[in-house]
Amino acid sequence: QVQLVESGGGLVHPGESLRLSCTASGSIFRFNAMGWYRQAPGKQRELVTTIVRGDSKNYADSVKGRFTISRDNAKNTVYLQMNSLKPEDTAVYYCNAFRFQFGRRYDFWGQGTQVTVSS
Repeated sequence: QVQLVESGGGLVHPGESLRLSCTASGSIFRFNAMGWYRQAPGKQRELVTTIVRGDSKNYADSVKGRFTISRDNAKNTVYLQMNSLKPEDTAVYYCNAFRFQFGRRYDFWGQGTQVTVSS
């Protein structure tokens, strides 16, 4: 059973930074990619960023230049460094991992961590 445990959320002021962590129960090499999604109140969950097994990274336009995804394979952990935070970044952030097996995609999710950006 795959478990993803997030940490690092909190309340910050606009312009400040936060770093989220997502630790998997076991090697992250099992996954084709890992990433972060977020869901603001009243909105659909949206993709923020992904990092694939070959280290290629993708970002939503709204966070490019401000957010950075990285991973530590030895710690089975993926990080999301969030700089220059804006009120519109306020959301519950979810860690995601997926893998393809027998032609199907299997997604795994963390429990979510709240990020609030407010003055």
